[in-house]
Amino acid sequence: CKNTTSDFILLGLFKHTGPHLFLFMVMLTMAIASFMGNALMLLLIYWDPQLHIPMYFLLSQLSLMDVMLVATILPKMAADYLTGKKSISLAGCGLQIFVSITLDGGESFLLAAMSYDRYVAVCHPLQYPVLMSQELCLRMILGSWFLGAADGLMQAAATLSFPFCSTREMDHFFCEAPMLVRLACADTSVFEYVMYICCVLMLLAPLSLILTTYSLILIAVLEMHSREARQKASATCSSHLAVVGLFYGAAIFIYMRPKSYRSANHDKLVSASYTIFTPVLNPLIYSLRNSEVKGALKRWLGKCVNLNCQQT
Repeated sequence: CKNTTSDFILLGLFKHTGPHLFLFMVMLTMAIASFMGNALMLLLIYWDPQLHIPMYFLLSQLSLMDVMLVATILPKMAADYLTGKKSISLAGCGLQIFVSITLDGGESFLLAAMSYDRYVAVCHPLQYPVLMSQELCLRMILGSWFLGAADGLMQAAATLSFPFCSTREMDHFFCEAPMLVRLACADTSVFEYVMYICCVLMLLAPLSLILTTYSLILIAVLEMHSREARQKASATCSSHLAVVGLFYGAAIFIYMRPKSYRSANHDKLVSASYTIFTPVLNPLIYSLRNSEVKGALKRWLGKCVNLNCQQT
């Protein structure tokens, strides 16, 4: 039953038909827009001194994770569709599993850190420099990356340790642990149970913190007497909640459903949402509703125009 070659076949997301070619071009355009939008957010945050505060350092890590996710999955998917070569090596499959789980897990904890930052800013504004120091911000960022990488390494190593059957076709557009486990010709029930527990800890624990902090924020906002303060707090927090809803909805659907309820087509669509659609929405959500980011963009564009005028 064990496969004699280490390569797997990714059947992909699209077929070679007119409508599917159009959808592929739309997705490729969105992927490029996602990469450029998040890269621009990184550039603005590190270039503009006015954005050198914990809130934006956390946001920069979210953009970095989205850039890495798009760079890890989309080039391979596009190359497979355009060339017709749909194979991926065991090492390549393991790398995609490790990176995707690392980024998913890291983003889960990062969103929780961002919710704590918003809680301190809204509920304890005078103590913000103390409660949300640069040192604490750095620890939150490093902790998010470390916990995500630990989960990614564990799941990638465990998934690739199984013997795989002669059927090497994966009805997906990248290697994802729940999909790869289906190809194993061994009892995977213990691993699936452990993976489920890990997902509960990696997703529901941070989500519980987020819901708790935003409940406290909501109470604080309702008690505010200034209409302008309520609007500013609501605008910032609603942007973060929109990202939280998009991310956790897709992640819970992929990793926490019972095996009997899984469908390859549904999994592919939801995976596409968190690898392509969510990363392209994140910079739009945070930039269009954030006056400080829009101000930094205007200053950066103004500086670029001035430099071009001086050179000419």
